[in-house]
Amino acid sequence: MTTPDPVARLRDAINSHDSERIAACFTPDYRAEIPHRPAESFTGSDRVAANWTAILARLPDIQARVLRRAADGGEIWSEWEMTGTDPTGNPALLCGPDIMTTRNGQIAWTRFYLSPVAAPTHADGQPVPSDRPWE
Repeated sequence: MTTPDPVARLRDAINSHDSERIAACFTPDYRAEIPHRPAESFTGSDRVAANWTAILARLPDIQARVLRRAADGGEIWSEWEMTGTDPTGNPALLCGPDIMTTRNGQIAWTRFYLSPVAAPTHADGQPVPSDRPWE
């Protein structure tokens, strides 16, 4: 039997907007390391569900794309782009890489770098026109 691709499974779960389906992609003892915001690192798939419940409340139409990926030994590296609409109706963009390991088809550990991307503005604070709807 083939083990499902954990990156595709996570992407599909995020796009389903179901926090429990997202949490099911992770082991119960999952560890998240967030190097650029270490205080936000955590352990447990229950925390994944809580985090995604909050994210989905703020970005109910979030859509995830995997831009590229590579595997080396037991590690999977992937680059993510997530778009959505915030509560004020403004577009939101999050981008960044994620390094993960898996156990029995579930994600067991990540080093997570996904962060919000600020829309470009001119010096006067006005948005820069763009052909990208999230900018």
